[in-house]
This record gives sequence, structure tokens and C-alpha cells, in this order.
Amino acid sequence: MLDAYLYDGLRSPFGRHAGTLSSIRPDDLMAEVMSALLERSAWTPENVEDVLIGCTNQAGEDARNIGRHAALLAGFPTTVPGQTVNRLCASGLAAAIDAARAVTCGEGHLYLAGGVESMSRAPFVFAKGETAYSRDVRMFDSTIGARFPNPRLTERYGSDTMPE
Repeated sequence: MLDAYLYDGLRSPFGRHAGTLSSIRPDDLMAEVMSALLERSAWTPENVEDVLIGCTNQAGEDARNIGRHAALLAGFPTTVPGQTVNRLCASGLAAAIDAARAVTCGEGHLYLAGGVESMSRAPFVFAKGETAYSRDVRMFDSTIGARFPNPRLTERYGSDTMPE
């Protein structure tokens, strides 16, 4: 088994709901951090085996593989793959662990891993109606809690989520 090392670390400033960072899309925010990391590193994006980015919400601008989109926005070539990890509050940490595991297993030598979230930009979502033209639509706030809980799981375990 090979050893894995953290080469560098960088993060965006902490934000707050509806604060200074709220106007920045999460894919752009992650791309800025990745670009800054590239500027100060000795390696080039072509050397990266894979980009792993953790993201919890994935319901709006951060949906559809934000790891890949942020890498492309940061100037990574299209030959470098990117993926998004969702382990809720541990998504960024899970991405870093997955990257370290890939190195120790000999799958590659250099991975970029991290996480991104923008709760200010999380959308409201609607459940699909029961029928094709149903007008009985419910709206959910995607910033906190389960959006479409399974009634059987709620019955067994309750519906409280960690932030609630």
C-alpha cells in the first residue's frame, strides 16, 4: 500500500446567509479556489488524475456534477475527470478520503479534493403532482432538512435532520 500526502490546502472565506458571497454561484466559488490553488502550486492541471468535490445540496446551481463543472471553469483540460461526492455534512471530507484512498491503492498520484456549498443560493423545489395536470403542488426549502422524506423512514426514525 502506498502513502498518501496532503500537498496543499486552500479555502474560500466563510460566508453567512445572504452575505457578501451570496451573489457568487457555488461552481464559480469552487473554480476560484481551484484556480488560486493552481497558481501557487508546482503541478499543472494535466497532472491531476481526478477532481473530487463534495457538495450536499445539489438542487440548484450546484447540481449536475459541480466537481466537473468547477474544474472546467478553473481551466482544467477536458481530459481531467471530475466527480461530485454527496455524504451530506461530510461531503468535502469524504471527497478527500476518497482521493487519499485512490492514492494508497495505486490508482493515481495526484488528486484535487474539496467541498463547496452555498446555502444562500439553494433553491426552493416543488414535488411533482400526483397526476399529469395536478394543481396540488407543495414547495420545499432545499437549504435544510429532508425535502421528500419517505413516510416509512419517517415513521421508523422521525423526520428531524441534524441542523433541525
